[in-house]
Amino acid sequence: MSEMAEAIRALISEKGYSEDSVKQTIEKALKAAYKRTYGDDENAIVKFNDDMSDVSIYSRKVVVDGVYDPVKEIELEDARKLAGDEVEEGDEIDILEDPKTFDRSAVTVGKQTAHQGLNETYKTSLMNEYKDKIGEMIIGYHQRERNGNIFVDLGNAGRIEGFLPTKNQSKLEVYEKGDRIKALIVDVKPTNTGIQLVLSRSDTKLVSSILEKEVPEIADGTVEINRIVRDAGYRTKIAVSSAREEVDPVGACVGLRGVRIQNVIRELMNEKIDVLKWDADPAIFIKNALSPAQVERVIITDADKKQALAIVEDSQFSLAIGRQGQNVRLANRLCDWNIDVKTIEQAEELDLSSFNTVQNARNLFNDEAAEEISKISELPGVDTEVAELLKAAGIEEFQDFVEAYDNGTINVEGVSKEALDKINELISENVEFVEEEEPETEAEETAAEPQAEETEAAAEEEEEYFCPECGAKITLDMTHCPKCGVEFEFEEE
Repeated sequence: MSEMAEAIRALISEKGYSEDSVKQTIEKALKAAYKRTYGDDENAIVKFNDDMSDVSIYSRKVVVDGVYDPVKEIELEDARKLAGDEVEEGDEIDILEDPKTFDRSAVTVGKQTAHQGLNETYKTSLMNEYKDKIGEMIIGYHQRERNGNIFVDLGNAGRIEGFLPTKNQSKLEVYEKGDRIKALIVDVKPTNTGIQLVLSRSDTKLVSSILEKEVPEIADGTVEINRIVRDAGYRTKIAVSSAREEVDPVGACVGLRGVRIQNVIRELMNEKIDVLKWDADPAIFIKNALSPAQVERVIITDADKKQALAIVEDSQFSLAIGRQGQNVRLANRLCDWNIDVKTIEQAEELDLSSFNTVQNARNLFNDEAAEEISKISELPGVDTEVAELLKAAGIEEFQDFVEAYDNGTINVEGVSKEALDKINELISENVEFVEEEEPETEAEETAAEPQAEETEAAAEEEEEYFCPECGAKITLDMTHCPKCGVEFEFEEE
């Protein structure tokens, strides 16, 4: 059995098979040869040395007085010659078999069984190894093509074959024999000789994997890829956010002078990539998603059905729609909203009065005054959760919020400074405060009558003040512009 021992050592040390798998394979092979010779293998016993240096096969036979089945039975006299006089009738003894005495056909069957068993063991081992690699990138080389499907050489003497089907290929990419191919593993299948890795160049995970390798902030969790959609070969849109306020997620992905994103574009064969900032506010997110187009305004027309209207200048309309509607289609998928893009003139012709906004179509372009609203929850684009938290804290009206915000006295658990700044900005954009004159008492009216002419003359001479930023009318007791929010102070001359 020296040759067998050498084969065992080679399989374990050189081929990388596990000890258990080798033992099972050899045991099956020896039993197959035994069965071929004797017609049954129920009493065949395979034993290995502790150090796996050798293996033997035995026939386990019952000691009887008068043999009926010589394969499973042995005469008492013959048994005592082999195992000693202590053997009694009914005992079982193991008798060593010499595989060289097996039929030639039995040896062939044993070899075939061993070969098949080792192949199955190898394939099972590879399957288990590469199933854990699904979703990872792998690099290979174009080997051959058949019916548009590309077979990729991944090395390992052909035991592992890459398969890039037509449906998983990027539409504009063309490969020649020997070309390097970086792809994503999406499935693992067994073949006659090994395993086949099903690859993809169109999966969105390929883009995120490449981007993660190029952007350390993604790898360490500082920047998160929130959503990604792709029309493989043409354009990809990626929405990102940052866990830290001081980190610009878009800038981190683009890199200094666009170096990082250009590396990703090269890997995708010059596919266009839009990196934009994710936002919990659907109106803002939709506006970002339509980049590179500049959007004037987004109106949520039906929140339940997730329908929105994006309004753009005439010059931006074709850019917002994209070639054959690609840009707006990808934006729809990215935001999971149905976005209708209109020009300013087209929007003015629509009846937008029923939409839940504080402005109608003309007021979107500063043609009319805003509808009167007084509560934070009524602001367009406001975070409803933040509005509810403020309401629970007793801050529901605009006036209450502005006074507390100016004094820095808002301290509500779950509401960040960034959220407060955003609400203040929304109030500045959408609300115009009008100061109401207090009604005079009867006594004050009587006392004022003799001075009516003097008061009117003084009123004519009273100086008016306007915000230096937006031109809104202001008074001497204000510290912030009610319209644009700019801070100012008055100095006496």
